[in-house]
Amino acid sequence: MRNSFRRPKVGAPVDMTVAVGSVELAAPVMCASGTAGHGAELAAYFDLPDAGAVVVKSLLHEPWAGNPAPRVHSTDAGMINSVGLQGPGVQGWIDHDLQPLVDAGATIVASIWGRSIAEYATAAEMLVPVAHLLTALEVNVSCPNVEDRNNMFAHSPAATRDAIAATAPVGIPRWAKLSPNIMDLVPIAEAAAEGGAEAVTVANTLIGLAIDVETRKPRLGKGRGGLSGPAIRPVAVRAVNDVATALPELPVIGCGGVNHGTDAIEFLLAGAVAVQVGTATFADPRSVVRIRDEIEGWCRNHSIGSVRSLTGALET
Repeated sequence: MRNSFRRPKVGAPVDMTVAVGSVELAAPVMCASGTAGHGAELAAYFDLPDAGAVVVKSLLHEPWAGNPAPRVHSTDAGMINSVGLQGPGVQGWIDHDLQPLVDAGATIVASIWGRSIAEYATAAEMLVPVAHLLTALEVNVSCPNVEDRNNMFAHSPAATRDAIAATAPVGIPRWAKLSPNIMDLVPIAEAAAEGGAEAVTVANTLIGLAIDVETRKPRLGKGRGGLSGPAIRPVAVRAVNDVATALPELPVIGCGGVNHGTDAIEFLLAGAVAVQVGTATFADPRSVVRIRDEIEGWCRNHSIGSVRSLTGALET
């Protein structure tokens, strides 16, 4: 998986473009789903075209209220949340949130989820009329499967494959967002590709539990939640490397605890073609473009001419 570095002349610009399957992005850093809102909320802090892409919060085919409060609790190195995928539904997003993203010039990646294969299909079909405004669709399979209550979709190769395949009518490139809460991600990633995913996002949050020792009750209204932030980065980097090493033809998007440019570069060296930034935006809404600039500065300081040359360049 190693690539040869392009060594530019001193002061030469760094090529920051990357390819995620058939999708060309102007930068290797995207806003992660679930942390940048449904629309153009971050436009108040930076020009959205400066991000590689804006991946919106995952949408069900219908409005969804999410989980009971409290929903978020800070941890020593990140946060744990149980928002529960609250959202306006696909049509509500199309009616109220899509156009502001278009007007802002964002590279838009929609995200959907479902509790059954049929719901994934319905959500994808609802996006067909606006598919020409979208760059890709991220299919979040890291959610409960009501047809198999013992598993998330992303814990079963067959369920993952079927969920991705059901979204084919949208007619644009599809990425599968996977869960790290499983021992071996490779069969899941392989199944996602078989279902039609051009890339996989590795990975979503780790399941955790925070307890208030005074009340002896969970900190979150739902009980358990998803741990994100710097604490999970080594797990996510390992998961990226596992998938990228086993499936070198499948592009991997790294996600999990990216807070600095060097964090992103760690993912790239492990085999990712791009990264997503999520929890960091809560403390620094400009984190996506700051991290992009830090990557560019690091490349310049290390005489790297193209950020693509970092992908899979881990020394072993």
